[in-house]
Amino acid sequence: MSAISAGADHPAHDDRPAHRDPNVLRWLAAYASSMVGDAVYFIALSWAAARTGSAGQAGLVLAISAVPRALLMLYGGVIADRFGPRRVVIGSDAVRFAVILVAAGLLVAAEPGIWFLAVIALVFGAVDAVFMPAVGALPPRITAPSQLARVQGLRGLAARIALVTGGPVGGFAVAVGGSAAAFAVAAALFAVSLVLLFAVRVRKLTPDDQAGSGQARAQTGQLRAGLRYIRRHKVLLPLIIAMGVTELGFSGPANIGLVLLADERGWGASGMGLTIAGFGVGAGAASLLLAVRGRLPRAGLLRSCAEIGGAVALALIAFAPSVALAAVAGLCVGLLAGLSGALSGALLQTHSDPAYIGRVTSVYMLIALGLAPLCYPVTGAAIGIWGTRPVFVVSAGLVVLGAVIGLSTRSLRRAELPRTKPAEPAAGSTPEPVSQATAAS
Repeated sequence: MSAISAGADHPAHDDRPAHRDPNVLRWLAAYASSMVGDAVYFIALSWAAARTGSAGQAGLVLAISAVPRALLMLYGGVIADRFGPRRVVIGSDAVRFAVILVAAGLLVAAEPGIWFLAVIALVFGAVDAVFMPAVGALPPRITAPSQLARVQGLRGLAARIALVTGGPVGGFAVAVGGSAAAFAVAAALFAVSLVLLFAVRVRKLTPDDQAGSGQARAQTGQLRAGLRYIRRHKVLLPLIIAMGVTELGFSGPANIGLVLLADERGWGASGMGLTIAGFGVGAGAASLLLAVRGRLPRAGLLRSCAEIGGAVALALIAFAPSVALAAVAGLCVGLLAGLSGALSGALLQTHSDPAYIGRVTSVYMLIALGLAPLCYPVTGAAIGIWGTRPVFVVSAGLVVLGAVIGLSTRSLRRAELPRTKPAEPAAGSTPEPVSQATAAS
């Protein structure tokens, strides 16, 4: 494939700051619109399932989309590498727009029943399996490598905004017009995302990238090529393992653990909400730091140190004597875990060959979205037997283990993000000294 998309040409070495790049901002707006649409869709589906079937059936509908997502995620990475992430993201958003619009129309015209909602959830889960790896693979094609950390920060801010706004928008739509109206709002948000994505330009592949892409095409029918690439990579393999272990440590306490902790301490829903708000504020601050700063030195070492700090703060939540101190600890967790996550994502993208980045992203997404939720019931059962403090401490230990993996691997510990290349001097001007770019893995 000679280019990501015919006629879509974005300079490969455009080092302008990402927050000032209209191309990046269009992608960011499309991503935010799609994320808000996801949140509204989930609220619409939840409400429709609860009104249509029993509590058990409603729970099944909400969980059923995870099945195709987990089964097809790795193949989604292959598709992103084969056809280009821009095309895959546009196609995925188009399918989601059409499916949700049909759902809204049928809910207005008739009462299709719980089976119809289950089909919608299955289709949405299958599309997500393709959409998520492509979204992760797109940033390196729209900006320079030196701007990927800043893009990760901007993406984190967009995700936080979507999380805050999606719930109220979906709830208001349901209150005004029921699930059909909420589905229609979600479809409109996906349509906005589509329009913006069509305006996003992507860079052409370099000759080396084209060669790698050809090799990927020859082996598209098997995932072994992508998995072999990760297994042999000195940075990506330990990074993905470290990220996966860390995700397992954070997921249980950050989701079901906080609910059970608030109930155990008598803090109620408000106490739980305040602690979760601390998470969100901290993560938003970390995203803002990277969005403004752009590049942090010694990224490989810094991400592991931030994970250790986040692990300590995570354990302290269970020992906090008051809601206020738990919220402060939650803020520290969000700040340090958000910083580590954004740096990890930037390292993942900058050290991946463009021909394999879809599959690299899909492997991590499978761990984060497919395997990590399996620890929810384990965390809940363990808290029921031993209480919150031992479980939070053990979970923090898992996070520390992920950090130790990063620290003990020399190539990951010394991994750096690319430096910004200075602009070409004007004719007749005195050239500035050029800083040497960080060596690739």
